[in-house]
Order: sequence, then structure tokens, then C-alpha cells
Amino acid sequence: MAKLMVSITHAKDNTDKATVGFVVANAGGVSGVETVVFLSTEAVFLAQEGYADDIHEEGFKPLRDLIASFTEHGGQIWVCSPCFKRRGLDEGRLTANTTIVGGARAVEFLSQGASCMSY
Repeated sequence: MAKLMVSITHAKDNTDKATVGFVVANAGGVSGVETVVFLSTEAVFLAQEGYADDIHEEGFKPLRDLIASFTEHGGQIWVCSPCFKRRGLDEGRLTANTTIVGGARAVEFLSQGASCMSY
């Protein structure tokens, strides 16, 4: 099975990139590609329930709907552990199918032949 990692580094600081990242992740997931979203730097905020509720780029579904669709179809969201901790976020408020991981987990996935797209 093909593998895809979508690396997202933006949230409300660039809602266009955050949104397009999840559009691509959804496309990968519905295409039968094992797809993981890796959130780092500012994007770790997207892993908090309710954070994306007011993000809606014109021409796209609201970001909260894109995230929900991705996870409802089995998509996994990985959150950079040091980035998450640095921002003092709450593990009890993680979105569905979200796991806090270290960089080694991302490297392992990529070393198994996964392609990566970054936003």
C-alpha cells in the first residue's frame, strides 16, 4: 500500500496552508493511500478540540469538517511532542485519532517509502 505524510506547520497564522494540507490529506485517504498528517510548530494548535471551528477559507469546506472527515475515514493525526509541550497545550483536548509523537515516529514512517507533502 502506498503511504503519504502531509506535514502541516501552520494554523491560524496561515489558514490557507492549514486548510489545503487537510484537503490533500483527505484526497490521499479516500484514494486508498495510508495517510498521516504530521502537525508541527504552529499547526499543533489544530490538534486541540474547537481550535479550528472558526477557520473557513473561501472555496473549501470549513477546516473543522475537513479534519473530521479525515479522521472519520481512518486518517491519523500525529502531533510533534516538543512543539506541543512548548506551547503548553492540553492532552485532554486532543482531536479524534490524534497521537503525540516524537520525530522518530515520523522518520520511521517516511523510511518505509512514504511520500511527504508540506504546507
